[in-house]
Amino acid sequence: MRKANQEITDPKTLEIILKKATIIRLAMIDNGMPYLLPFNFGYGGNCIYIHSAPAGKKLEVLRQNPQVCFEVEDETAIVEADVACRWSEMYRSVIGYGKVEIVTGFNEKQKALDIIMQQHGAPANMPFDPKEIEFIVVLKLKIDSMTGKQSSNWNRLRGEG
Repeated sequence: MRKANQEITDPKTLEIILKKATIIRLAMIDNGMPYLLPFNFGYGGNCIYIHSAPAGKKLEVLRQNPQVCFEVEDETAIVEADVACRWSEMYRSVIGYGKVEIVTGFNEKQKALDIIMQQHGAPANMPFDPKEIEFIVVLKLKIDSMTGKQSSNWNRLRGEG
């Protein structure tokens, strides 16, 4: 990373960002071209879970090449200034790489859906309609590597130093 002073290396901080974020952007390769989509997701156990309809372009693309890049951010805010080029943004983000697999077992799908629901504020162990669990496709992104970055003004603007 070019700006080492902005790199987040603490695994706990990376996990906090992944647990607080609600949207993930997943980059895939479609016949040699980038294909990027935003998703709601859930994070748990070094894996990212995404729900999907049982058919569509993303599943076709992932079946051809399950290797992906992902990005999430949390607590972004525009920081205004008196001069145009001095405006900035406060942010923290995580970018990572991994491989997506389709979850097939009923219990694992239900657990993954529960993780997704909790990520968005639902209580644990909400009831699911078994027919919906059978119908829905759950994607599991196993994270191979990730890095984090925060704006140089992060600590100052958050009153942390």
